[in-house]
Amino acid sequence: MAARDRNESAGVTVNGDDSLRRDSAPELKRPEGRPVAAAVICPILSDQRGKGAAERDPVARIAEAAGLAEAIALDVRLRESIVVRRPTPSALLGAGTVDRLKQAIADEGIAVAIVDARLTPVQQRNLERAWACKVIDRTGLILEIFGARARTHEGTLQVELAALDYQRGRLVRSWTHLERQRGGFGFLGGPGESQLEMDRRLIGDRILKIKQDLEQVRRTRALHRVGRKRGAIPTVAFVGYTNAGKSTLFNRIAGADVFAKDLLFATLDPTMRAVRLPNGQRVILSDTVGFIADLPTTLVAAFRATLEEVLEADLIVHVRDVAHPDSERQKHDVEVVLHQLGLEDRMARGDVIEALNKIDLLDSEARERLEAVAATGAQRRRAFAISATTGEGIEALLEAIGDRLSADSRALEVEVPLADGATIAWLYRHGEVRARRDADAVAHFTVALDTEAKARLAARLGQPF
Repeated sequence: MAARDRNESAGVTVNGDDSLRRDSAPELKRPEGRPVAAAVICPILSDQRGKGAAERDPVARIAEAAGLAEAIALDVRLRESIVVRRPTPSALLGAGTVDRLKQAIADEGIAVAIVDARLTPVQQRNLERAWACKVIDRTGLILEIFGARARTHEGTLQVELAALDYQRGRLVRSWTHLERQRGGFGFLGGPGESQLEMDRRLIGDRILKIKQDLEQVRRTRALHRVGRKRGAIPTVAFVGYTNAGKSTLFNRIAGADVFAKDLLFATLDPTMRAVRLPNGQRVILSDTVGFIADLPTTLVAAFRATLEEVLEADLIVHVRDVAHPDSERQKHDVEVVLHQLGLEDRMARGDVIEALNKIDLLDSEARERLEAVAATGAQRRRAFAISATTGEGIEALLEAIGDRLSADSRALEVEVPLADGATIAWLYRHGEVRARRDADAVAHFTVALDTEAKARLAARLGQPF
């Protein structure tokens, strides 16, 4: 992407034009060596309470919001959960709460306030004026993190598309020409000019160009998938809540060096590796971006090209952090995104296996209880207690992946001389033997093989299948 034709901030510079800017608070400075002071405010709306298993734990929620802020090196000095019984159209929070927080923000020297909710442009502007600091909502914060994490050309395009779509709805009428923003995707950046009609046209033109580029990415990925299918190599996609341990598990299985850290959204750009399962079957593992509660729909849409790897995967492994206090809610949030991607039918027919990760962080009683649940009832062979860090339980998970992929293969009737012990052993190693009958020095097998294994068996026996 040419330097003159790229998104330099949330308010984007296109072809050297600095007109895409939104009216906001004074620019957030980042003094050398000193982190920016931040406040995290979690409004708990009355209609979000009392939802049973799907209700988010307030303590876990504010911890997550603070973790998101710390993921972009903000110094969280103030964090507070606030029950909002009647949201106000002008600022979401009540006037008394706004005034109280104004004093606390001033006392702590807060430069940016993060409101863990979706703010309208008017609410964001009014809070910025009241608190005299930068204000961003949950969507803006997630986009800011994604902007900092994107490394590949594709990842940068996807984040830019989501940022532009978000920004387009927040243009306000202001003909004051202010200073140029600097760096990042700009939700923490400074003010700029906002000539409304020109801004909308420039953003619209840039969105169109990015969509064309991403369509080319989508076509390239589709060609790669065709090649893999032609070579009979199934794909297994890892999905899960951010920081559930997907990349750690991916690295352990694939022997890869994908960046893995106890950090929200440590992985953004997808990675794929070929591995051999215990049954000898070759598969492609795909490590994908983590999901999160209230994932902006703009991000789901922008990352469609990447998430198609999940849509086209032969099997999905949902990696869960069972040591997290909000694990059940995280599971619900991931399933919401999978439903948004249109995977309801595949979830219903069992194309999703759960990897119950981080059992090494549980006490012995909780661990035994989890392992018992995973080994019995409806969860049997569909949920596996593992530790990506220590390697516990991963062998059983890989065997289940192999069994599930083999079960999708078409069963063949194969006759092998009983004297050919090597071929008989090969069938047990590389296929799913569903029936065997020995008679007249010949073993009759009903065996399920993937396409690659069928081709190898045909060459081995000198006959087509």
